[in-house]
Amino acid sequence: MRRNLISLTGLFFAVALVLPTIARAADNYKVDSVHSFVVFNIDHLGLNKAWGRTAGPSGSLMIDDADPSKSKLAVEVAADSIDTGNAGRDKHLKGPDFFDVKQFPKIAFNSTQVRKSGDNTYEVTGEFNLHGQSKPVTVTLTKLGEGDKGPQMGHRAGYGTEFTLKRSDFGMTTMQGMVGDEVKIYVNLEAVKQ
Repeated sequence: MRRNLISLTGLFFAVALVLPTIARAADNYKVDSVHSFVVFNIDHLGLNKAWGRTAGPSGSLMIDDADPSKSKLAVEVAADSIDTGNAGRDKHLKGPDFFDVKQFPKIAFNSTQVRKSGDNTYEVTGEFNLHGQSKPVTVTLTKLGEGDKGPQMGHRAGYGTEFTLKRSDFGMTTMQGMVGDEVKIYVNLEAVKQ
């Protein structure tokens, strides 16, 4: 009897150790462009913030809680989708003075390293590609939620981050002083498990 109890106790602990690993197994997610957003602001004349957005980002992500170093994140937006609510300004931004969208059509981020930094946060380092230049950037990615939303919407997860870049680091130096150098970027991604 005692031997059976010890065996059952050992089996219970083995299952208890294995189940969390199974539950946390990594899944691949595709970014839902319709329900994902990139918004930014930049200083104007030292008086105000000018705001803009892009059309929904596309990409994929895989977060592996059991081994975060295996996690990957790849996101891109079309530079031509930049929208500040003013057609003249948007045309100028898309031209050679700023984004030069004909020559550099994509803005992209591809992770090179992911580590867990809290219960629902990850420190993600990757290459940010803008205006034909690639620079290392580290962001804090926060898991906002996850769940099965039924057969029509599928299993989804939401992640968000905000970070600041200097446009001059990417060769955009036009109108310095009139337009700030630092750009604050807000990203919210909703992704569907594949």
